[in-house]
Amino acid sequence: MGKKSRGIQSIEVGGQLLRALARSLEPMMLRDLAREAGMTPAKAHPYLVSFQRLGLIEQNEATGHYEFGAFALELGLISLHRLSAVRIATPKIAALARDINHAVSLSVWGTYGPTVVRLEESSHPVHIVMRVGSVMGMLETATGRIFAAFLPPNVVKAALDTKLDRLGVGYSGKKSTHSTETEAILVDVRKRGITRAISDPLPGVNAFAAPVFDHTGAVVLSITAMGPAGTFNTDWHSPIAKALLDCTHDISLRLGYTSHRPSRG
Repeated sequence: MGKKSRGIQSIEVGGQLLRALARSLEPMMLRDLAREAGMTPAKAHPYLVSFQRLGLIEQNEATGHYEFGAFALELGLISLHRLSAVRIATPKIAALARDINHAVSLSVWGTYGPTVVRLEESSHPVHIVMRVGSVMGMLETATGRIFAAFLPPNVVKAALDTKLDRLGVGYSGKKSTHSTETEAILVDVRKRGITRAISDPLPGVNAFAAPVFDHTGAVVLSITAMGPAGTFNTDWHSPIAKALLDCTHDISLRLGYTSHRPSRG
């Protein structure tokens, strides 16, 4: 193994296009994608055609912009599945969704902020602007506030200052990054160990979100239960809130977290 293994140069060259697209927060035009990858559009185009055939990249027919395709998402989800926290939590949120008869999502801290990696539907019809791969607003959504409250302060500050989640669901840019109101909200989340959303930012949709911690005490997941305002009880001591906290507590224990859960107040 002392000799350098032989690779396929064309794959490595094409990979620069994937890297360039991954660095971008938005879909890209051919000329911009090629420039960022250090090649001409004429050279880049055949690679993009092949990537499209594999499902790694797709092109918007209306705008011509390129973005990651279904197979790229599948590869990312497979990688996440191999992380123990996601693997342990997946059957737990399925059971939770059945127990409370409401939708439940599982989110991790991703490249662009809180990112949904699992979504369990329920029999209650509810229109939710969320899917696997969606990024959630950090201050505007219950999912995001969990990470804003429990991640290290320097990580949160950097993310908010750079508007990392600006493409996230619910993001409006109206929430003040450094306001006393924002800090009070996050202090309350830490105290209760749970946060809620009442028809905001999604009208007619209520939600609870709670954190999952690993053996070091670091937040690794945000689990969110959500449903129609008419059937989703947002009382802090409701059966939904209790079931969610029981679920996140059990997952945290499986990950080696031993501290007592915060009081719900």
